[in-house]
Amino acid sequence: MAQYVIGDLQGCLTEFKKLLDKLNFNPGTDTLWLTGDLVNRGPQSLATLRLVKQHDGCMQTILGNHDLHLLALHYGYGKLKRADTISDILNAPDRKQLIDWLLRQPLYRQQDNYVMVHAGIWPEWTSDQGQLLAQEVETVLQNTPEQFFSRMYGNKPIRWNNNLSGDERLRFITNSFTRMRALTDDGAMDFDYKGTLINIPAHHIPWFKVPHRQNIDKTILFGHWSALGLYQADNVVCVDTGALWGGSLTAFNLNDRSVVQIPSEIKLNIEN
Repeated sequence: MAQYVIGDLQGCLTEFKKLLDKLNFNPGTDTLWLTGDLVNRGPQSLATLRLVKQHDGCMQTILGNHDLHLLALHYGYGKLKRADTISDILNAPDRKQLIDWLLRQPLYRQQDNYVMVHAGIWPEWTSDQGQLLAQEVETVLQNTPEQFFSRMYGNKPIRWNNNLSGDERLRFITNSFTRMRALTDDGAMDFDYKGTLINIPAHHIPWFKVPHRQNIDKTILFGHWSALGLYQADNVVCVDTGALWGGSLTAFNLNDRSVVQIPSEIKLNIEN
């Protein structure tokens, strides 16, 4: 039995199927973790979502920022952007079943010494604390989705405080798990930088390189940062290698830490 983690699909169904074939993936014995962002910007979001839902016994995902954007639109919040490719999902005859299934997916998965999140874990949180905070959001999201999505969008607060409450607390936790890449050196979340590690601005630092990070007891698996590419260091593994942007789709084997990739057949000149 093999277990793999694959980076952001974002509707890149052709590459996904080719990667599964290259892995000789067997739904009866093998398992797969997906780092979220199943949909949006790519050419086959609806078919990708249907495929993962169909195989949810062996394919487990978490929620990424694009998945949350789809859910928000379904509940009447947010705006459809020019580059979005999720209208077919919103108009699909099985829309309700797809949305109900996606809404039940978590922000955080843990197995043995691995934790999977979409973007990262706030450096001050232990892995156990991160799991509890993710569950806080998941409970509200699944029980009162309209209320959650009506207040989800926004960049503030940009710093964690244990005394945060209400909408600000939920928004910060959500942004940490689904949107975070870099922090400023005074401990604020920065939402602007999406470039490479070597070009990161002065006085900024990747979330996983923050000194005294509290969640190094686990190997954190994540995607979201396509310009970072395949990265294995600092007790983290990034597997978003930019399939949407002409890069590749990557599978990381959790059993032996080997890597298998399929080159992308598409390239979009838009930000993720």
